[in-house]
Amino acid sequence: MRDVTQDYSCLALNTATLGHNMAGMGAGWTPEQTIEACAERGIRGIVFWRREIAGRALEIGRYAHSVGVEVIGLCRAPFLTGPLAFESERAILDDFRYAVEETAELRAPVLTIVTGGIQPGTRGVSRSLADVERLVSDVLPYAEQCDVKLALEPLHPMYGGDRSCLMTTRDALDICDRFRSKHLGIAVDVYHTWWDTDLPRQLARAGDRIFGYHVCDWLSPTEDMLLDRGMMGDGIADLKGIRRDVEAAGYAGFCEVEIFSSRNWWQRRPEEVLDVMIERFQTFC
Repeated sequence: MRDVTQDYSCLALNTATLGHNMAGMGAGWTPEQTIEACAERGIRGIVFWRREIAGRALEIGRYAHSVGVEVIGLCRAPFLTGPLAFESERAILDDFRYAVEETAELRAPVLTIVTGGIQPGTRGVSRSLADVERLVSDVLPYAEQCDVKLALEPLHPMYGGDRSCLMTTRDALDICDRFRSKHLGIAVDVYHTWWDTDLPRQLARAGDRIFGYHVCDWLSPTEDMLLDRGMMGDGIADLKGIRRDVEAAGYAGFCEVEIFSSRNWWQRRPEEVLDVMIERFQTFC
């Protein structure tokens, strides 16, 4: 297990942690300023959301590279299933392919997939997971051509209605098993998986198919299903234990801090959030 108490070069920022603190989105930082703030603090990885870099992926990717910050991923592919997905399957596939293109233009290796929820008019997860698998099979060859990895991200079961039909690492790996592509794997998010007693076994099974590791903490009590994630050390997740298992499986990539916190961390100055993020990562992760 890597010692991050002295060397936090594996730390990365997901810009959601700053409340998508971008110029034109209700705040003042451009993507370039966010990149610069990371570079100044020795944060060497960053993940953007598509709405933050729309139309500027190539330019932003080049800038990050020029100052020594790696864009390690892009959030996210469109919802593939459920009530929040585009009505037309053609629109879903077109946007999915465009997301792959944006990821490649950023020079980012990974596009995260949050599947979307249960298909309207159906019950249970089987039909929706089958649709996810079918749509991934349509776009995976294009992702391979663009050398972009697709990371299926299981979400906590509380999102099982509208946001995700994929709720366990086991089910995500079952899909990966059926493709056996080096460009299809999983993203492991502490917020969504900390509760799963089968997680250590599934991580060992995943091996080199872990394409991303997302860090925050689970607050108890949690006051909002979406926007009340904790800063590391403020909650009850076994952060060091999960990272130990992730790295024992062979993962040696970035640890990406992704915190949705409308009532706390999003209310603070982004500089403060970044500084606390570093300290908490070195102490609790």
